[in-house]
Amino acid sequence: MEQLSTRLLALSPSATLAMSQKSQELKAQGLDIINLSVGEPDFNTPDHIKEAAKQAIDNNFSFYTAVPGYLSLRQAISRKLKEENGVDFEPTQIVVGNGAKQEICNVILAIVEKGDEVIIPTPAWVSYFEMVKLAEGVNVPFLCNQEQDFKITAEQLESLITPKTKCLMLCSPSNPTGAIYSKEELAAIAQVLAKYPRIVVISDEIYEHISYTGEKLTSLASFPEMKDRVVIINGVSKAYAMTGWRIGFCAAPTYIAKAVTKLQGQYTSGCSSIAQKAAEAAYNGSQQCVEDMRVAFERRRDLIFDLVQQIPGFRLDKKPQGAFYVFPDVTALFGKQTPAGKTIANADDLAMYLLEEGHVAGVSGAAFGADECIRFSYATADDRITEAMARVKAAVEALK
Repeated sequence: MEQLSTRLLALSPSATLAMSQKSQELKAQGLDIINLSVGEPDFNTPDHIKEAAKQAIDNNFSFYTAVPGYLSLRQAISRKLKEENGVDFEPTQIVVGNGAKQEICNVILAIVEKGDEVIIPTPAWVSYFEMVKLAEGVNVPFLCNQEQDFKITAEQLESLITPKTKCLMLCSPSNPTGAIYSKEELAAIAQVLAKYPRIVVISDEIYEHISYTGEKLTSLASFPEMKDRVVIINGVSKAYAMTGWRIGFCAAPTYIAKAVTKLQGQYTSGCSSIAQKAAEAAYNGSQQCVEDMRVAFERRRDLIFDLVQQIPGFRLDKKPQGAFYVFPDVTALFGKQTPAGKTIANADDLAMYLLEEGHVAGVSGAAFGADECIRFSYATADDRITEAMARVKAAVEALK
């Protein structure tokens, strides 16, 4: 007899990972699938970072670390935050974990109680909603459409705040839209939040360095009225092509950092000692590799944006400002029929059709709270992007 907790049964599987798994299964059958479903840079980890990991092994950094991570790594992160972001977090306020994903979940579990409301401007990363469910909180999604650049305004935010509001999830640059909040937009949001001291903001900045605006990312934590109110989430996966190393961090008010350390100490303890030393080299070493990859992503952004414009029924009004995703509106295709006679009722149907018939894996926007869109990652080679969009165009043109 199967006996699973209601907590687990309430969770939905990750749509991005599910589509990636489906594409892998089709690849195993001998099909040439172009996987644009996962947010993973196709670059190798830079050599100086790999060398640091090898040296750490040779130097026997193979024992348990402190739960929040090596002090030397937290010092490097503290310096990075001060120099690059203009925010002061002591090493004691930083907790390193198994990817930014774990640290987001840690923070939510540490601060959200049953019935607490968490405002999530959508489209938003799929796991935010499930993490809130795990904490028995209440998701309060607010759909920000393409006309408003997929960003919530200060006025809209204030209209959602209730006595039960505990947290605001903010992601800039955004997954899945690539939208970036300007300094002026964040200042207006900070003014609203200043009236509600109970609300904590989780600022997901994992795509910080993948920006095409020519300006440094502004963090909500840099506004004086938000001091001790913002938890910054970041890590090495996207900027340094280190997804498999599983190193992320939260920089938080002291009471939250202590709570996260307490929680992490009971179910994972400190993360990989070798990966931590690699991350330390990433933050302390040359940042040219970050810029080189950013330039490549910008070129790919321009390429896929132009190709998306040529696909009938796809609408993408502006180039994404950051990250490595496009998120076109595909509602014009709803109601059309496939060559096999199946009706495309929604983005889920379209994503599956494009995978099975076009052999291109994307992710339905429904998973991100915006079922009128579909997400493609362009964190892959230029020729694969070109081929993928040609396949998508051909599959779409085959609809009746």
